[in-house]
Parts: sequence; C-alpha cells; structure tokens
Amino acid sequence: MNLLEKELTYPLGDTLPETGKKLELNPGVYWIRMALPFALNHINLWLLRDHFNGVDGWCIVDCCLDSPDSRAHWEQIFDHSLEGLPVVRVLATHMHPDHLGLAHWLCKRWQVPLFISATDYHTARTLVATPDERHSDQAVAFFKAHGLVDPVVFEALGDRKLQFGYMVPTLPSQFVRIMDTQVLRIGDNDWHCISGYGHAPEHIALHCPALNVLISGDMVLPRISSNISVYDSEPLADPLRLFLSSLTRYAHLPADCLTLPSHGKPFTGLHQRIAQLMDHHDNRLQELKAALTANNLSALEAMAILFTRQLDAHQTTFAIGEALAHLHYLWFGRQIERYQDDQHIYRFKPTAAMTRP
Repeated sequence: MNLLEKELTYPLGDTLPETGKKLELNPGVYWIRMALPFALNHINLWLLRDHFNGVDGWCIVDCCLDSPDSRAHWEQIFDHSLEGLPVVRVLATHMHPDHLGLAHWLCKRWQVPLFISATDYHTARTLVATPDERHSDQAVAFFKAHGLVDPVVFEALGDRKLQFGYMVPTLPSQFVRIMDTQVLRIGDNDWHCISGYGHAPEHIALHCPALNVLISGDMVLPRISSNISVYDSEPLADPLRLFLSSLTRYAHLPADCLTLPSHGKPFTGLHQRIAQLMDHHDNRLQELKAALTANNLSALEAMAILFTRQLDAHQTTFAIGEALAHLHYLWFGRQIERYQDDQHIYRFKPTAAMTRP
C-alpha cells in the first residue's frame, strides 16, 4: 500500500465478490466485479434493489463491455443473485465501453429502459455509427500532428478489437435522460445525480444521502487517476479544466461517505482522495512548466516527461491524449502558446505570463 492509500480506509479489507455472485455493501446495495481484457483488468458493477413501473426487482448500474465472457458472467448473476426478481432498469454512469457495452443486451433481455445522460448516449451513437476505418484514419492524422511516428501504435489504432464499435456493437434505440441535480427514486431511496466532465462527455455519479453512499463511477478512483484526454474527435478540448472543476461538486458530501468506484475497492476518505487527485494533476502541470522553460514541447515529448514507465501501444494513445490535456490546460490558461513547426507538428512554448515571477 502506498502512502496516499494509507490516507484512505477500505471497510471491506481485501474482500472481493465471488465470481457470479453479489456482495452486500449496504441494505439494497450490492457489488459485482467482472474481468476486463486490459491492463486495468476489472470493473465494478452495482446492483440496487428497485421498484420501477410497479415491479419489484433490480437496477443494474454499469454493464461491462460486450464479450462472451461478460455475458456468461451476467448469466451467473441472473441464476444466483437476483433472488427470483427481474431486472427492471439499467443505468450507465457514462459511455465508455466497459460501462455501456452490454447495455443493449441487458435492456433487450429484460425488456427494460436504459438510463444515461443525453450527451453520453448521443456521443456513443455517433461512435457506433462511424466506420472503423474513418475513425482510425482521423486518429492517425491527429497523433501524427502531435509528434507520434510509431507504426506499432498506428497499427493498434486500426485493431478491430480496440474499436469502440467492437466493444459496444449497438445501443438501445431509446433511453431515459438523467441530468445533474436530478433525483432518482431507486427502491426505497433517493439517489442524487452529480454530473462530471473531462473523463467522459457527461458522466453521472449517484449519491444516496440516506445510505451515505456515493457511486462515483470513474470520476473518483482510489488507486489510479482517471484518464483525462484530448481526442481526435474534439481536438481543441480542455478536459483537465473540466475534470478539476467537476471534482468540486463533491465538496458537500459527508467525509465518511462510502465511495463505490468503478475500479479498485470501496473506500472512505472521499475528500482526501479528491485532494490527492488535485495535487497529482498540479504536480504534472508543474513538471511540464519546468520542462517548457528549457525547451518547446510537442505532446509526444510531454508524454515522455509525464509517463516514465514503459507503455504498450494501447496505453500510448491514452498517455499522449493525457499529456495533451495538461498542455491544453496551460494553453487555454494563457501560460503557453501553440504553433506548428516545419514538420507541421504542434509544439508549445511559454508565454510571458508563465515566465513572469
């Protein structure tokens, strides 16, 4: 356990849900854990006791990506953990494949609606409808413009199994919109929606005051920081500013709130963890500012400063996107400026505002 983790408390210790079974965390709140085929090798999903449209049953929060293994895992859950009750609705905190991929299958299987923010639903629909070739070509051009030349990474961008449409092959044709400050009655409890930006277009976390529980999704994770990236689809985005601003939306929650993250273990110490995340990103910004006083930087060069460990092709695309997010934070904050060099690569250099004492 690292020093930052010692500031958090894990009430369940090392206990994890058994495969195909749920683990009770609070009355009506249960934890499921499923495997992912990535370096981040698992996702936490949640079952909430519900009463919807006059039917007692379950609300599923987040779905896992679409794969034979995750479908089989859900079938085990249905056989062993639903207590003879049906699923009555599905809710996705956001549109990333590990959260939304199986929504179409779950909703069709149980004939129930999908609850999700409108921004994430329509963004996902656009990605599903975009041909893989067009998306990968645009991504290659985007990364080349920021200094990337590695053909292995370019080949990975065209890997069918890493395409959004492979992990999220389709979506329910209808959805129920959820929004910031909305209160959802799930079972016997009210769950307050808290929107978050920067990691996803419009991420929705859920807080239940009566149970003192926060389903934080990917906005607040206990061991890692959520990926905050600039993508080829929105090349002039400023996601880090959005993310840091979003973290302030949890300031009113109790200090001992049980936080249920999408990755890692349930923990208490929400405010400590948010402070850690703020410090983490501030430290990364200071590292870049120090480097920029010596040399103008491309996003690829900034990535090498922020990520010193060995990265595979898939991780490189996330890392360069995150490096660019930090550069854009400084750029839109007018501390640095952007230009294109003779090779048409975007580079960043300090402004007088950054170098001024």
